[in-house]
Amino acid sequence: MAYRSLREDLWGGVQGFLKGGWQPGHWEEFWALQDVSFDVQQGDVVGIIGRNGAGKSTLLKILSRIVKPTTGEAVIRGRVGSLLEVGTGFHPELTGRENIFMNGAILGMSRTEIRAKFDEIVAFAEVEKFLDTPVKHYSSGMYVRLAFAVAAHLEPEILIVDEVLAVGDAQFQKKCLGKMGDVSKKEGKTILFVSHNMGAVVRLCSETILLMRGGVGYHGSTRKAITHYINSDLGATNFKQWSFDNFSDDKIVFFLKAKVHSKDGTIKSNFEITEEIGITIHYRVTKSGYVFTHGCNLFNDQGINILNSHDIVSSMRNVPRSQGDYSATVWIPSNFLAEGTFIIGLAILTPEPFSIHLHEPNALAFKVTDNISGSSARGEYTGEFPGLVRPILKWEASLCTKAQ
Repeated sequence: MAYRSLREDLWGGVQGFLKGGWQPGHWEEFWALQDVSFDVQQGDVVGIIGRNGAGKSTLLKILSRIVKPTTGEAVIRGRVGSLLEVGTGFHPELTGRENIFMNGAILGMSRTEIRAKFDEIVAFAEVEKFLDTPVKHYSSGMYVRLAFAVAAHLEPEILIVDEVLAVGDAQFQKKCLGKMGDVSKKEGKTILFVSHNMGAVVRLCSETILLMRGGVGYHGSTRKAITHYINSDLGATNFKQWSFDNFSDDKIVFFLKAKVHSKDGTIKSNFEITEEIGITIHYRVTKSGYVFTHGCNLFNDQGINILNSHDIVSSMRNVPRSQGDYSATVWIPSNFLAEGTFIIGLAILTPEPFSIHLHEPNALAFKVTDNISGSSARGEYTGEFPGLVRPILKWEASLCTKAQ
């Protein structure tokens, strides 16, 4: 949470008055959370998912005692360690060493207890060279590494972690997930984990709470929670149109609309496994002379990245664009994807030098079903058929020796 001085608040009020934005007596009531109720048992690892604005961060701040609920109560039994935002819990003027001891003291630990964990914290955070540097000089990645190491190692009974881990690099994120797994399984600690990374939620959490519009949309198995999330009216759909209100003069390319469709152009959400699936994007180029390529990412309902595809074959891939509107379509072949729900991310890139101009990670969604007709890779088999893809592969069989 950012802190402001009284002077900044007063000046902000004056600016609002001069712009005509301040109206005495005018206010609008808004509930970030309402009628939210759930129980978490000791040793549970619970994911919390939902779109931006669903109330996730507010919930964690209430559970961390940073924010007091307007009504109701949060009953917590155990010492809480929280990692909610870059900067939470650290004093910027103190060194990394001093902040470790300060956080331990806040958690009620003695200096002897903190010293016993000190070397392990420093090794995990990989900040040995900067241990006696004020943390205000740390990069965001260093800050998060040390903050997570402190939160995870100073023996809280309950560990609350927000999406802040996304600031770290992929290797450190993997290490954090491993540590949280150890903390829950080996030490019996309780973990609340907020993330937009569905793969991480699936790997770590046995159950998940889906927040929707400030309420609990679903609470149960993680896989079902993610499916509810993807299929909800707040999730991605088979068609998206971007508003011109979001366009700015400094952009050279904009998304206009995108759709998922069949071979005949029909916009659809549900496809048989034997159908080709088209993904089409329309975009506008506002400045001539740039070379663009198109890209898409495909994720399943567990957050696993099924494929990434960049346009390396179309006739326009190395052609500088003039101003105007363009479209591009990529086809997913029939009998390729397994059954399930899929999320599409879209991008416009310049290949050389590499630059991402546009990226919409959750732009579109669709489902694939297998009707067990014998025309897919499962044949007439009706049981569970696992796997991320389901192609019909070439098999050869022959008689090697004839029975006597």
